[in-house]
Amino acid sequence: MAIDMSEKATLIIKNISNLITMRGPNRPRKKEEMSEIGLIKNGIIAASKDKIIYVGSGDLPKDIEIAQDAKIINAQGKTVTPGLIDSHTHLVHGGSREYELFKKLEGESYLDILSSGGGIYDTVESTKKASFEELLEKSEKSLNRMLSYGVTTVEAKSGYGLDDFDTELKQLEVIRELNRIHPIDLVPTFLGAHAVPKKYQDNVDKFVDILITEMIPYVAEKNLAKFCDVFCEKGVFSVDQSRKILSAAKEHGLFLKIHADEIEPLGGTELAAELGCVSADHLVGASDEGLKKMAENNVIATLLPTTTFFLQSEKYANARKMIELGIPIALSTDYNPGSSPTENLQLVMTFGAIKLHMNPKEIITSVTINAACALKLEDKIGSLEVGKKTDMAIFDVPNIEYLIYHFGVNHTQTVIKNGEVYDIATVS
Repeated sequence: MAIDMSEKATLIIKNISNLITMRGPNRPRKKEEMSEIGLIKNGIIAASKDKIIYVGSGDLPKDIEIAQDAKIINAQGKTVTPGLIDSHTHLVHGGSREYELFKKLEGESYLDILSSGGGIYDTVESTKKASFEELLEKSEKSLNRMLSYGVTTVEAKSGYGLDDFDTELKQLEVIRELNRIHPIDLVPTFLGAHAVPKKYQDNVDKFVDILITEMIPYVAEKNLAKFCDVFCEKGVFSVDQSRKILSAAKEHGLFLKIHADEIEPLGGTELAAELGCVSADHLVGASDEGLKKMAENNVIATLLPTTTFFLQSEKYANARKMIELGIPIALSTDYNPGSSPTENLQLVMTFGAIKLHMNPKEIITSVTINAACALKLEDKIGSLEVGKKTDMAIFDVPNIEYLIYHFGVNHTQTVIKNGEVYDIATVS
């Protein structure tokens, strides 16, 4: 039980059948810690606007003053969690690539499509052609869907301009505007190294130099991104090239992420440990040695099972081994038009159980406090504790097991973001 009596309660959620607080240290949870979810039966939580002031069970203490216009929600029979966090997305993009699905059904891999000039290059062209307003409108629709699923914070990458820096900047500016106008908080990531531009296929190092000497310094100077990411994979950026890009980003004050070893054990996992990346993402092909180094260096593994599913691969990231090694795990949609066209984080949670063999407590940890840590926001969000932001989701389910078990539907009843209440029936 915790309490802050300095402010009046403007929001009270009472009679909560299952209150998942995720209370504990503001750091990534590992091993058995991933199953410690701070469950309170018959819970109650009070907030003063955008700050939580009380978390406990039973009735609200009499010494907490309630504002005259306070909103009171009865959550009997419901499950309340911290607002979900989608920590790896490619939110802002033009067009769609539904035609690729049928190429994949005919046996073409993502790298086959990429090497033939399709894949990401199609999205690059669509994003270049799209106006700022078109990208804003399209992305806002996706954010509305995410909010309806209980998501309150989203990481969003650039990466569909590549050598067209104006398009990269357009994406980052759209993210900045969405942050201003939409309830969901967005965390921007610069991913200029998402693929090798066509005109630099024979001179990748030259493009790496442009990223290092021109793009990254400008993005950092203008405060357009919090993170820098790179796609370290065979046929894209090598380990040495990725090291140069991320080292430059670190020098300019950006935090680091890496798309690592999605398909083959190239060494991106080891690089993530070497450079102190906040997270390494995908990791389907990660080596045992690389995983051990990640554990030793406290790198978060952001796993993206719907991507593996949509690419029709039979091999998924080895979450159980990662947990045993002490690697903290986050789960995310990887929302993008080519390999994971879904905004449904609840579906990802189900895949975490069925395909990654994670238990429900580990899964809820991976989309709350560990996802917050993957965005370096663990002091503000990811758990329901006094002083943290009033970001919550109310699910019309009796427990978190049911939330994961009954898949393919939206269980969200209400989302609270920064103290504002959104009935999902009104989110469109």
